Amino acid sequence: MHAIGVDIGGTKIAAGVVDDDGRIVAKTKRKSVGLSVDDLDAAVVDACRELASEHEIGAIGLAAPGFIGADQATVRFTPNLPWRDHPLRDRVLAGLGMDVPVVVENDANAAGWAEFRFGVARDVQDMLLLTVGTGLGGAVVTAGRLVLGAWGVAAEVGHMRVVPDGQLCGCGQNGCWEQYASGSALVREARAVAATDPARAAAILAHADGDADRIKGPYVTKAALAGDPLAIELLAEVGRWVGEGSATVAALLDPEMVVVGGGVAAAGDLLLLPAREAFGTHLSARGFRPEARIELAAMGNEAGIVGAADLARH
Repeated sequence: MHAIGVDIGGTKIAAGVVDDDGRIVAKTKRKSVGLSVDDLDAAVVDACRELASEHEIGAIGLAAPGFIGADQATVRFTPNLPWRDHPLRDRVLAGLGMDVPVVVENDANAAGWAEFRFGVARDVQDMLLLTVGTGLGGAVVTAGRLVLGAWGVAAEVGHMRVVPDGQLCGCGQNGCWEQYASGSALVREARAVAATDPARAAAILAHADGDADRIKGPYVTKAALAGDPLAIELLAEVGRWVGEGSATVAALLDPEMVVVGGGVAAAGDLLLLPAREAFGTHLSARGFRPEARIELAAMGNEAGIVGAADLARH
């Protein structure tokens, strides 16, 4: 059965028709930046209508950032979109006039489900997904089931507190994991070194026209892949935090695999090897228990579409 998956982001809406094997057979896009609530709903409906006009559709999955209600129908809060306690499922059904199941899910959960069903974690039953991007998102699958929690907001692992009274987080707390294991953390530390020791940061600054305030995460990755010692060190520090935090999560959930995705994962082994080392160092009772594998995500930017579609089918 074909299903539509829609990945709704702060700048664009990416939608696709997905077959039973997780393959996208058709795609379309819409802009989302700056849209009102009604216009955003209409853009989602329009993308789905376009795809449904060309394919027989049995279900629709909608993946959005932020807090999604346990009913998998309501968007409680999105940080970069105008939805607040918004009945997205009902709005889309009304706009389409179709009698098909529609499921709304968090975007990281959708990506995690795609990796579990069709990606690098397809052979395991218990996994943790980390999306290391601007922030740190997460998804948890336990015994083959996506963990949603009582109110639908489980797996917000980026907001575990790992440093008491540490860096201020956008959630209002201090010391959250995403303040140390994210693209934002990578950029913050790179800019700090560039401002105080520009000679040491010369390779990174070369990508930013010499302006420390213009440094972005991909610039650090490019410099590291070219062999720059500072960039390698900065990525290793993020990787270390990924590993340490994952060891803490393992004490609670005991996953068979930790899947690392998101933009920072483009650094590959420069991120993964320090993460694996730190995970082993900080894993409780190491040597007396099996250890989770830490692997790169395989589904790429299409994970949200594929995962949302498959969740709607199930």
